[in-house]
Amino acid sequence: MVQKKSILELLKEGPVVGDGSMCTTLEKRGYCRAGHSSPEAVLLYPHAVRQLLREYLRSGSDVLQTPCFYSSSGQLEATKDSDSPTYQTEELSRAACAMAREVANEGSALVCGSLSPVESFTNGRNSVKARQEFEAQLQPFIEHNVDFVLAESFGHIEEVELCVEVMKQANKPIACTMKIGPRGDWDGKSVEECAVRMAKTGADIIGITGLFDIDTDLKTLKKMKKALDDADLHPYLMVQPLGFRCPEVEDEIQGYLTLPDAPLALDSRVLTRTEVHQFTRAAYELGVRYIGGCCGMEPHHIRAIAQELAPERKRKIPADDLCPAYGYFLKYSAVNWNRKKASNKEYWNTVNIGSGRPHCSSTNVPHENVDLK
Repeated sequence: MVQKKSILELLKEGPVVGDGSMCTTLEKRGYCRAGHSSPEAVLLYPHAVRQLLREYLRSGSDVLQTPCFYSSSGQLEATKDSDSPTYQTEELSRAACAMAREVANEGSALVCGSLSPVESFTNGRNSVKARQEFEAQLQPFIEHNVDFVLAESFGHIEEVELCVEVMKQANKPIACTMKIGPRGDWDGKSVEECAVRMAKTGADIIGITGLFDIDTDLKTLKKMKKALDDADLHPYLMVQPLGFRCPEVEDEIQGYLTLPDAPLALDSRVLTRTEVHQFTRAAYELGVRYIGGCCGMEPHHIRAIAQELAPERKRKIPADDLCPAYGYFLKYSAVNWNRKKASNKEYWNTVNIGSGRPHCSSTNVPHENVDLK
């Protein structure tokens, strides 16, 4: 087997493409619960999880995350239905590690061990219990020798700091992301403070993950970059955006979760692949070097990221054999006007996108219908 480069070696050479949505996509496919998602599918439906990982690999992902988000003991207990089996952090994480490595080795992808926030901190601020939960999440990643570790989608900077401290036990490159918008974290700490404190943990890669619109993410990343530059701190920046539009929640701490159409009626908001191309280029020009996806970012979105960054990455995208960027094979279409759209980047970047729903509003009111009986 060819020796793979480390995540830091890849980042030094150029941008890195992550993978995308796991639980949200599996829910659409019938393999995961909606709402407070949990990763039982790695045990119940491993074929479905492997298939999705393979689709990300084919789409150009350089990294596959272990599909065990929200597998901490507190999260599993909080989301357990009375009739459901009891799952343990360790069995879920070990299955996720083995599965991610199996698929990653079908190509040249790295495996990232993803740690999630814990109930003991979020709802109790119990640092001792939180540390124990982080250590339980981390241990299978050490045993399975993942390539690097990630504290993913945290709302409180203090919890990030605690998690990173624990992750150092793995002696692996460390990444961390927060689910924050321009208002900062869930305790009112500013974006700038969060960015500097994340960097000062010693993490190699820091950034944000999806609760907000892609345009909102760019605003947040711009604030982070300036704060880091002003503090003379230079970790790699990463972003894992949502796969749908939600500009109206920019000032909501909990982002798209406040929408009345979340989580089951967001389909009309889905990003086009052209929007993903545009976002990817804008993020790269801001200085972001790791770009993947969060909820709603499907394999075709990840393919758009990889294709947009192809000149910088200089790596083959497997899906390009049938699906090159901007519809190359439309030139063989039986429809005359579709042939004119083939490889027509200018057309796809300027076309007016219709929703097909003339009686629906383009945005919604956050928190509307929160008093549903």
